[in-house]
Amino acid sequence: MAAAKEILTRRPVAAMIRLTVPAGGARPSPPVGPALGQYRLNLMAFCKDFNARTQKYKPDTPMSVTITAFKDNSFEFTVKSPTVSWYIKKAAGVDKGSTRPGHLNVTTLSVRHVYEIAKVKQSDPFCQYMPLESICKSIIGTANSMGIKIVKDLE
Repeated sequence: MAAAKEILTRRPVAAMIRLTVPAGGARPSPPVGPALGQYRLNLMAFCKDFNARTQKYKPDTPMSVTITAFKDNSFEFTVKSPTVSWYIKKAAGVDKGSTRPGHLNVTTLSVRHVYEIAKVKQSDPFCQYMPLESICKSIIGTANSMGIKIVKDLE
């Protein structure tokens, strides 16, 4: 019965908007303003809500946000944690990955770093039901493709 009620109350969707916005730095200027303005969404309401939700992160942390714009000019949004590659670069202390991954290693990371990144990523809606081991394997694959070697312990 709940499913039928949900179908009847479903609002028509105008658009799905995906943005990368710095944590606590949503302002009604580009890129947020033009993306939301064309669907006549309330910019200040989004900025206030987004900044309130992301205040626990350090400023200028790139956050992925998916905004669902409805035809009645209302919206909902979900905030994801930063990308795995951003976490890996921060943990390794490098600005970018290797130009030749597989041939040239930029730096090394320990398994402990990978585990900590996996714990943070497990809070994402997409990774919520994935086992920690699978998330760790995915992070190791991303690190390898960036030219960052994963070792058991850092010397």
